[in-house]
Amino acid sequence: MPAPAPAGRPEPASTRRPGPTSARTSAPTSASAPAHTPASTRTPAPTSPGRETRPEGEGRAVARPGGEGRAVGRPGGAGRGAVARPGGEAPAVAGAVARPVVSELRLSAYAGRRRAVHALGPVTLFAGPSGSGKSTVLHAYEALARLGAGEPLGEVFPDPAAYVPDSARPDAQGRRGFSLGCTVDGPAGPVRLDLAVQAEPELRIVGERLTRHGRTLLTTALRDPGRSTVQAAWLTAGSTPVTRAPLPDDLLGTALLPLRVAGATAGQREVLAAAEQTVVGLRSLFPCTPEPAKMRAPVLAGEGRLLRDCANLAEVLHRTHNACPRRHQRLAAVAAAGCAGPVTGIGVRELPDGTVQALLGRGARPATPLDRLGDGELRYLALALTLLTGPGVYAMDRIAEVPEAMQCLTLLTDDLDRGLDARQVGALLDLTAGITADGHMRLVGAVGEATAAQARRMPGVAVVDLTP
Repeated sequence: MPAPAPAGRPEPASTRRPGPTSARTSAPTSASAPAHTPASTRTPAPTSPGRETRPEGEGRAVARPGGEGRAVGRPGGAGRGAVARPGGEAPAVAGAVARPVVSELRLSAYAGRRRAVHALGPVTLFAGPSGSGKSTVLHAYEALARLGAGEPLGEVFPDPAAYVPDSARPDAQGRRGFSLGCTVDGPAGPVRLDLAVQAEPELRIVGERLTRHGRTLLTTALRDPGRSTVQAAWLTAGSTPVTRAPLPDDLLGTALLPLRVAGATAGQREVLAAAEQTVVGLRSLFPCTPEPAKMRAPVLAGEGRLLRDCANLAEVLHRTHNACPRRHQRLAAVAAAGCAGPVTGIGVRELPDGTVQALLGRGARPATPLDRLGDGELRYLALALTLLTGPGVYAMDRIAEVPEAMQCLTLLTDDLDRGLDARQVGALLDLTAGITADGHMRLVGAVGEATAAQARRMPGVAVVDLTP
């Protein structure tokens, strides 16, 4: 029977609270601090337990040896998923990456891309003419991240036929699909995740494989098309070599393993370490595409969590102005490098209706409200703010089970340079290179040819040229 339709996922929202009732302007932060400027769709055969019905937002835990719990939450809002701290006995690899990061994307048969393998570094920019597949690559990355966060397949791919290669021909049962995967580096070494998705006649995951150093840790495969499950098998390496159980065909099996594996044997601990590293690496993604048309109006002052379209830019500036003065001061310096005219600081004006409006300080001249800036200046400021703030400021599900020092956030930005001039691009790339140098943040984006030529001359920035 067809898999049940997944429930809709609400958009992330910030909690709002009324602002002050009288107009008040915060003094613009000085920009004197210098900006930091450094240098045919074949499915792999993979296989786990039946579907559990639980209330939205309820966390789940699997008992661990010694009484330690492995917490896994699947909230109903944005950023649901499974993640847990790796057990102390998880295998580690000498010289491995300290924080889980997605180091490679593989689009085996995905939309217009076939047998494409793309390495990802601290700063990776995809370039190429229109129709070369830049947005396709970024969408594949975001899709894997959402699946890793526990989102149902139908929410991630509402129009799955759009990602089936045109050359893919249906089999005798009329089935067509697509396949993609990634490699996540981390303390357990490189871990590969490969996924095969059937798009027609019904959407379902028909194959998943998780491997580490050539050793298969998890496989799932569709055995009975009449059931909404796949058969999973994961490494046990105990008295029984593998454990077999059904898993739902609309969820990523890797993200479910912390719910199913006890960690009682060395093989199980290896499976858990690889699965958790993969989930942490995938979930540490924040897609950001600033939309200037949505950033101009004053907004209510609230908790100040930056949305992916940066529509609440003024609200976030209100938060950083009060709570993060050093970062706010640095942002003011970066603004001076990318905005027209003199910029002496960034301030926030609290309006009588409880909303806040952001301003550029101009020294002796009147301050300029951000709604008067050009689209390029607004996008530049929004991207700079995104780079200078931390994961606690983004409207994303935070991985509370893993200390932030052990996480590496990746910003995903399509049309990174849209509306920016060469000066703004240069300042933004300098800022990006400096921010990503310490290993706590990475950036993957798509840019035009002019920006690609500029980026190729910069150390620490990798440009991937795509062809249609």
